[in-house]
Amino acid sequence: MWRDMSLSAVLAGFVAVVVSYSGPLVIVLAAASAGHLDTAQTGSWVWAISIGSGLTCIGLSLRTRMPVITAWSTPGAALLVTSLGAYSYAEAIGAFLVTGVVITLVGLTGVFGRLMRQVPTAVVAAMLAGILFSFGTGVFTSLKTAPWIAGTVLAAYLVGKRLLPRYAVLIALAVGVACSAATSRLDIRLDHVELARPVLTTPDFSVASLIGIAVPMILATLASQNAPGMAVLTASGYRPDDRLLIGSTGLVSTALAPFGSHAINLAAITAAICTGPESHRDPRRRYVAGVACGAFYLLIGAFGTTLVVFFAGLPKELVAAIAGVALFGALAGGLAGAVTEEKDREAALITFLATASGMTLFGIGSAFWGLVFGVVAHVVLTRRRARSATG
Repeated sequence: MWRDMSLSAVLAGFVAVVVSYSGPLVIVLAAASAGHLDTAQTGSWVWAISIGSGLTCIGLSLRTRMPVITAWSTPGAALLVTSLGAYSYAEAIGAFLVTGVVITLVGLTGVFGRLMRQVPTAVVAAMLAGILFSFGTGVFTSLKTAPWIAGTVLAAYLVGKRLLPRYAVLIALAVGVACSAATSRLDIRLDHVELARPVLTTPDFSVASLIGIAVPMILATLASQNAPGMAVLTASGYRPDDRLLIGSTGLVSTALAPFGSHAINLAAITAAICTGPESHRDPRRRYVAGVACGAFYLLIGAFGTTLVVFFAGLPKELVAAIAGVALFGALAGGLAGAVTEEKDREAALITFLATASGMTLFGIGSAFWGLVFGVVAHVVLTRRRARSATG
């Protein structure tokens, strides 16, 4: 690993962590507030999902030599914002435990992977492009509220891409932070730093919590997180072992559930930062980004909610702009893969539009529905053409 180490890969892992703690974690904190969790329980929750993500990132990336990026379930946390307050914390822990067990079984049996392998390559690439579309446009929408920050990030990225391509994102990040400080937009306060203290909670099982939390959590995590996560790795040229990846994240979720972890799964958006060419030109050396991402997860998780304040102080426009330029390469690759095969272009277009729309049906996000609509379109269109050719 030391021989394959590169600054660009480590930076990709760092940017992925910055995006995770600056966005999705806010939903977790909102869910904790809605569930009336105390400071100790909230800190334990943050510790559990951070440690779980860190361990799986490092372990799976080293084991597979792929940049395997994991994270906590964002749609699962969003579900808890509205449902956690209706159950006791012990009942929620019981639901988290059942969620982890079911996802482990689904992963180890290989059912999930067999379904994913039936999806056409163009549809997978289009879904990836759809997921990343809003992040690409985020660079330019940020110009409205913070023109100096977003503008300097974009300009620095282009200059860096011209002169030092491997360090373009690092240059953009450094210039963006400097501009944020110069415009008094940084609000970073670290009054004290202390280690997190995990809180073990005995689970309580009830039919109501299993139906209200576990069932939708399982569906949302598999469909809205693991499916796109597998697709990102596949679209980047890797051949992920679904049994190992889904099964491992399920096992870690189960082990950390008593400490508050609702679900650990494959990441999609942050994974694209580490699997793309900005991480490293050689795909075989990008796994270092996964290891680095995991190390940063462990570092921040060890301090619970203390260091989260650091990332919360970064301007949202800076985070959006950095994430956007870091994903340019992955977005371009997804768009290229979506239009490679002429016979699949219409299905890929439907997938892209459905995914990029950001719609939610039955509590499941647009990435899953993009896959569904794309596969249906592919089946309808290819059968029609096949019959026409036969006739």
